[in-house]
Amino acid sequence: QVQLVESGGGLVQAGGSLRLSCLGSGGTFRNYAMGWFRQAPGKEREFVAGITWDGGSTYYPDSVKGRFTISRDNAKNTVYLQMNSLKPEDTALYYCAARTGTIIITSRRGYAYWGQGTQVTVSS
Repeated sequence: QVQLVESGGGLVQAGGSLRLSCLGSGGTFRNYAMGWFRQAPGKEREFVAGITWDGGSTYYPDSVKGRFTISRDNAKNTVYLQMNSLKPEDTALYYCAARTGTIIITSRRGYAYWGQGTQVTVSS
């Protein structure tokens, strides 16, 4: 099974950018489709980006489409989330997650492995 560790969160002004990273270990990284989720206080954990095992397909909800980009480097066992044009409503704890399989799933129930999260705070 894979262990995941996120990094790259922080405080940024509205309109700014951040790049999150998620390093996997203990498993064969290319066996997993990957997702990024976020959870703000008092809200449900929501899907923000997904990528297939080979990086050939990605998916985003409308709330982040055109602003967020997910990518992966299987040689480095790492998945990234580039976040541009950040808004205060993007403030949340961001998690990466892995699922065995080839397709992207938007439900958190589809992911068996989770990191501890990295905080992103966007000031207005």
